[in-house]
Amino acid sequence: MGSQLPQYVPVLILALVAITFAGGTLAFSVLIGKWANKNRLKRVAQAKNIPYECGMLPVGEGNARLSVKFYLVAMLFILFDIEVVFLYPWAVVYREMLKENANLIFGSMVSFLGILFVGYLYALKKKAFDWKS
Repeated sequence: MGSQLPQYVPVLILALVAITFAGGTLAFSVLIGKWANKNRLKRVAQAKNIPYECGMLPVGEGNARLSVKFYLVAMLFILFDIEVVFLYPWAVVYREMLKENANLIFGSMVSFLGILFVGYLYALKKKAFDWKS
């Protein structure tokens, strides 16, 4: 058991070098960043320090609030888009499985599509796809 300890010395040295390098790099970048920013602010006009927004002066908040309808439509898109993930493998193996359990396979897919269609009708009834309201 005591003979295995010297085998871990290179690993510990490597870990120490890695931690020292990571910490030194972070500290060096902070020091250089503070020095460069301090010297740049003395030389450069204040207009150069504002964010560039396609030639327009930034006015207001940086992030605009989106309507809940946007998120609802996005979730519905993902829900109905995932349907393809289930339909594609079914379509690929349908002919091979048709010989064994044709009614079971077809019935399961029709019930799956029926449930999705009921969900689609529910979303239409609740006007989830209507952007105006």
